[in-house]
Amino acid sequence: MVEPFRTLRVDGPGEGRARLERLSLDDLTPGDVVVRVEYSDINYKDALAVSGRGKIIRNFPLVAGIDLAGEVVSSTDPAYTAGDKVLVMGCGLSETHDGGYAEYARVRGEWIVPLPAGMDTREAMILGTAGFTAAFAVHRLEQNRQRPELGEILVTGATGGVGSIAVMMLAGRGYDVVALTGKAEATDYLKSLGAKRVVLRGELDMGTRPLETALWAGAVDNLGGDVLGWLTRTVATWGNIASIGLASASHLDTTVMPFILRGVSLIGINAGLNPREERLEIWQRMGADLKPQHLERIVTRCVGLENIIPVCAGYLEGSVTGRTLVNIGG
Repeated sequence: MVEPFRTLRVDGPGEGRARLERLSLDDLTPGDVVVRVEYSDINYKDALAVSGRGKIIRNFPLVAGIDLAGEVVSSTDPAYTAGDKVLVMGCGLSETHDGGYAEYARVRGEWIVPLPAGMDTREAMILGTAGFTAAFAVHRLEQNRQRPELGEILVTGATGGVGSIAVMMLAGRGYDVVALTGKAEATDYLKSLGAKRVVLRGELDMGTRPLETALWAGAVDNLGGDVLGWLTRTVATWGNIASIGLASASHLDTTVMPFILRGVSLIGINAGLNPREERLEIWQRMGADLKPQHLERIVTRCVGLENIIPVCAGYLEGSVTGRTLVNIGG
């Protein structure tokens, strides 16, 4: 019998509606697997949901948190038994289904990813949606023939969660990684993750020609806007750009020239829409060849449920570096 447990629940639209509440399993949205949550994390999407500044949650009230990792307590899905270590990422958590900011979660079996070999629940949530997005970007780049010997690969927005993990994963795969950031004080941090060198956004000369001098064999872009347009003009022949974010802007101003004259590929990355088989494959890679060597270096804060609300403000201000781990019961 599970006693009432702590959650962080948002009870309505607008700002200031998130609060700690005790709930029972019967209060949660339906599911066939009950998980005792050990860890979660904070992503930009979580900050929007908790603050009420973004239209993330569609059904109220709802427990926030798009990621969780923990241990199965009970299951009516024959694929899982009590004691199994599992994770859930996305799949409507914190949108239409109660999420991971709770001591217990009730989820559907088809959403669950068995914890990969070589990974514990803490590591799984240091990675979380941010890590999966970075891994999916590397996976897709390499499917499109990106290789270390082709030259330097640029990671923009490199101090954020996705960017930091992308730097580590690419460096671990043997790429010469260049990190682009607006934070000069983060240079040592980025080099400690494996960046060969660091470029400051304020020092860029983006030019205006349809094609500029080829600078990069490929790129992982978190920013969008003018930076993504510049990347299309400066990635070399047959290079790839993985577009994974819009931290700077959502527009894209470019021409067809990079695509038809250099054969540049612009690859869209949506970590929530890939088939289950691919999701399982990528998580397995995240416990093996894509597991970052310096994972703990990006954990810049570890908080409990009671500290999530104030920490989310930093995400919305753009002042957060690295990853925030939420220790719920680990």
